[in-house]
Amino acid sequence: MQHGRIGVLLGGLSTEREVSLRTGQAVYESLAERGYDVTRIYVDHDIDRVLRQSRIDVAFIALHGRFGEDGCIQGLLEIMGIPYTGSGVLGSALAMHKVKAKELFRLHNVPTPPYYVLVSRDLDDLARVHGSFGFPVVVKPVSEGSSVGVTVVQTLGELGAAAESALRFDDQVLVERYTRGREISVGCLDEWVLGAVEIEPTGEFYDYNSKYQVNGSTYHVPARLSPARYQSVVDLARRAVQALGCTGPSRVDLIVTEGDNEYVLEVNTLPGMTPTSLVPKLAAWVGMDFGDLCEAILAGARLHTCSRADASPSFVRGTAEQARSEPQRMLV
Repeated sequence: MQHGRIGVLLGGLSTEREVSLRTGQAVYESLAERGYDVTRIYVDHDIDRVLRQSRIDVAFIALHGRFGEDGCIQGLLEIMGIPYTGSGVLGSALAMHKVKAKELFRLHNVPTPPYYVLVSRDLDDLARVHGSFGFPVVVKPVSEGSSVGVTVVQTLGELGAAAESALRFDDQVLVERYTRGREISVGCLDEWVLGAVEIEPTGEFYDYNSKYQVNGSTYHVPARLSPARYQSVVDLARRAVQALGCTGPSRVDLIVTEGDNEYVLEVNTLPGMTPTSLVPKLAAWVGMDFGDLCEAILAGARLHTCSRADASPSFVRGTAEQARSEPQRMLV
């Protein structure tokens, strides 16, 4: 077929490895059922050697978290000349780093809750650092996904414990004003919006268990918003994706308050593709079954650094072939 041999990259080195395995297996089975030449590639520290040996023509990235969603694997694939699905290096890195994403949201007038950043040395003087910021707040590692290490806290004492817990996952911690309202997620494919889903988590917020346990949350597709508010949320999600330069599939998480104010929390460049995942739910709502969605994502696979008109296709192919076949060399 036109895509040649497809490698589904799954597993990885992050705390979200188990979720990635489920996403990758679902994608692999769907593409195999449709007749694609597809193989699973389990990502570990030797991924460069595995990619050379597998001799794939395109990579379907089904990773989550660090080294998969943050631009690292995308950079390796760019160097090896292997087209891949999803956002490029820059868009992936910006979206994964919650503070940098918020800085760009503010620059592009995309509303997002107020916040500040903690590092380990701040724990010795937490009362001064927190100041009059107030409570409740949400504490989260700067570069983790799937709500790993996220806590809602009500007091200064709880803040210290939550920050220490989050610092086990990252060197920086985001402290964000807790905004009470409806949790909305918008699914996008490039700049095409699939729709918006409203989430009713069983707990206080949409945490890891609410996301991945069966019956962990109730989902309303489409989101229960007025037509005008629904359109406003969709437009805001599109602006957030554009601000970060994301391409391919993405999921934008927002809060809509009782006063109908909207705030973007984050953009996920590699949204889950498990039975409980939101983007497949939204795709089904617009008439795309899971296989259609996988094929649509696959159709957007490309190299981002070799997309200029003067980039020679033969050069790209040669680069990929050399990267796969040449032995590793030590740089001195």
